[in-house]
Amino acid sequence: MSLLIYGMITSLDGYVADEAGRFDWAEPDEQVHVFISNLQRDAGTHLYGRRMYETMVAWESPELSANQPPYIQDFARIWRAADKVVYSTTLREVHSARTRLERRFDPDAVRRLKQDAERNVLIAGPTLASHAIRAGLVDECHLFIAPVVVGGGLPAFPGVQAPLRLLDERRFERGMVYLRYGTG
Repeated sequence: MSLLIYGMITSLDGYVADEAGRFDWAEPDEQVHVFISNLQRDAGTHLYGRRMYETMVAWESPELSANQPPYIQDFARIWRAADKVVYSTTLREVHSARTRLERRFDPDAVRRLKQDAERNVLIAGPTLASHAIRAGLVDECHLFIAPVVVGGGLPAFPGVQAPLRLLDERRFERGMVYLRYGTG
């Protein structure tokens, strides 16, 4: 059985995007990017809501990373190698390989996916993750806390209350902090 892991970069005050929908303040530096890539290397499937998928699908293009440093190219290869499930009632189609579109979030289907998967499953996007957390499906939360306060926006845990226990932590040179929590 695999783990379902919710991972996001957030501001210190708990937002994944500011009130204008921007998240440029969350761009990871090389050290953080390499760390994230190593975490994602163990995942076989990514679960996304529409907005997160529309952000991440850029990694599908080899041209995006072609002239980038090796650590960016590595992340792109890892992303393209994973299966992806996109939950959306508004998207007509998906534009990446190894990707399927689901019209609704089905906790039982995700439970079966976890049971059958040989590698971990990652879920990204706070709205989708909140459904999975409320359904008791998320095993761990991997938060990267950026050293910035944005004052409002899209919270990392919208409408969710859940006890968490700290499993691991790491500080990075430019002030980002990684916190790994277990649920339940």
